[in-house]
Amino acid sequence: MASLEELDAIEQIKKLKARYFRYLDTKDWDSFQEVFAPDATLDTTTDRPDVPVVQGNDKIREYVERDAGPISTVHQGHTPEIEITSPTTATGIWAMQDVLKMPKDSPLGIKGLVAWGHYIDTYEQIDGAWKIKSSRLTRIRRQVEL
Repeated sequence: MASLEELDAIEQIKKLKARYFRYLDTKDWDSFQEVFAPDATLDTTTDRPDVPVVQGNDKIREYVERDAGPISTVHQGHTPEIEITSPTTATGIWAMQDVLKMPKDSPLGIKGLVAWGHYIDTYEQIDGAWKIKSSRLTRIRRQVEL
């Protein structure tokens, strides 16, 4: 049976990931950057092999703000599988769905995209607050609107 501390940590991590989605969709870039550890990594290479793994919460913010900033987005995370691996570390897998509505001048040549997949994350507690240490996005299905 999980301890109260483990259950509290799991709940805090769920809230952290919820803020990640909300800040991304509302384009609150300052708050978005703060959900990540300073040395965090973001790996979208399974979906976009042309983009390297991004390291550092400031670089993650720059990358996501540049790519997702002009796009109307809705991100949802579901069915979290969170495991506390130590008093200050954890792992998580989240089923996800995102809905992207491209701006009229998008160089991608599509109107929108709906995709399903998973976030595979690690978390670290820093100064009493849980942060995303690493996040890898995998999309397993896409539906493109032309």
